[in-house]
Amino acid sequence: MKLTIQKRTETADAVRATGNIPAVFYGPKAESTPITVNGPEFIKVWRQAGESSVITLTGLGEDHDALIHDISKDPVKDTVTHVDFYVIEKGKKVQVAVPLEFIGEAPAVKTLSGVLIKVIHELEIEAMPKDLPHAIEVDISSLVDFDAQIKVSDIKLPAGVTAEIDGDEVVALVSAPKEETEEAPTTIDMSAIGISEERGKKEEEEIPAE
Repeated sequence: MKLTIQKRTETADAVRATGNIPAVFYGPKAESTPITVNGPEFIKVWRQAGESSVITLTGLGEDHDALIHDISKDPVKDTVTHVDFYVIEKGKKVQVAVPLEFIGEAPAVKTLSGVLIKVIHELEIEAMPKDLPHAIEVDISSLVDFDAQIKVSDIKLPAGVTAEIDGDEVVALVSAPKEETEEAPTTIDMSAIGISEERGKKEEEEIPAE
């Protein structure tokens, strides 16, 4: 995927006023450079690439292969206000967090009315840029009962991709449904009330009249 960029000479606010997005790219071998990207074009590429697929930045002479490293949004309008691109080094592996895509059906949910618990939603991986996946699938059909778990080591990773977290980390499981317990009705000990009433009367009798 390619994204056309322009060198930015205006302020960030001036760029946003035109419907474009102010951005910057940088990396181990790339000097930090302020740029401008077309708003609709960026949104289209972002939806396709996410933050784990390589994008080629073009338009400033030398092309740069980069990852979408950080995105800032307007808290009210939810529009993109700034983008950071991380230019990767050619021939070197990169580490990124890739979203997990849960597929299939868990028998423990379907037949036992359990609740699927997704412990991890993205996986930190290392790979060459050309091998980076857009997402990693996790098949939950192995969750047949409440004792079953899917760990990082159980995930089938694409060729050339390695996980950067402990293989024993739990990714997903199914918990038993919560039992709705009815509160037991409060019972009143009538005998205790009787004793209290008698004790109260006795204490009143013992109080000398003024």
